[in-house]
Amino acid sequence: MRYKKKLIALLHDDPVRMDMVRLVRALALPDCWVAAGFVRDAVWDDLHGFPASRPIGDVDVVWFEAEHTQAQTERTIEQALCRQMPNISWSVKNQARMHRRNGDAPYDSVTNAMRYWPETATAVAVRLGDDGRIEVNAPFGLADLFQLKLRPGPSFCGAKKSVFEERVRQKTWLQRYPLLEYEPDMP
Repeated sequence: MRYKKKLIALLHDDPVRMDMVRLVRALALPDCWVAAGFVRDAVWDDLHGFPASRPIGDVDVVWFEAEHTQAQTERTIEQALCRQMPNISWSVKNQARMHRRNGDAPYDSVTNAMRYWPETATAVAVRLGDDGRIEVNAPFGLADLFQLKLRPGPSFCGAKKSVFEERVRQKTWLQRYPLLEYEPDMP
């Protein structure tokens, strides 16, 4: 619970990220969250003493709606977000179709889809609830994120482990965040 409170406070203190969360909330998409690096980098930046900054890379918006699984729907939403915040690289994905790309069984929600993401610390998402409060979705919990542990999610410990390792290399997390504990063999 303390990590959740820290995450919520960190986001509240970041006006850029809060504007983005509000913008995504206004889309009114079902089971919709801002996820992955948007949250992870905010926490890791803070834990490394770096000042809050605009997200690096894509800002992942994920939602779940089984009836609208066309990629064009995602592009239309990305375009709408870009009109509102053009300096952000938006990536919008309906998790109802992502199992096909990932070679998994069909997902039934965003939370279920996140259980198949490559890193435990990346499988974190936030949104504004109906009451205007930040909600946190973290199927693996928040401990790895706040304890600076970089490890694969359960689906990336076996045959997909090389995908996890390649992501670590490409994203240069170990160079950007030297306090990280790299644990590639830990589930």
